Amino acid sequence: MQDDRPKSALELAMERLRQKDADTGVVEQPPSDEQKSAIAEVRSLHASKVAELEILHRSKMAGLFDPNERIQADTDYRRDLVRLNEDLERKIGKIRGNSG
Repeated sequence: MQDDRPKSALELAMERLRQKDADTGVVEQPPSDEQKSAIAEVRSLHASKVAELEILHRSKMAGLFDPNERIQADTDYRRDLVRLNEDLERKIGKIRGNSG
């Protein structure tokens, strides 16, 4: 399906990446129903962990008044969020069969 509108930079970049994958023999396979289910479960667990972390962080921040302690608590919270997100991506990659 071809239309006359100009392509965005994102569309052009995605076309180049798809072409590069095709040239190197990478075949994109949609996830199976089993994989979709496992990914949904992992994402649900991740969302609950993030919610729990946020609740604990807010509770901790309510009792902190020292600016340095608040900065450290925020730093710890952000580090834990990054760790949870990296863990989620690693698990999804493993489910999809990618190395990781």
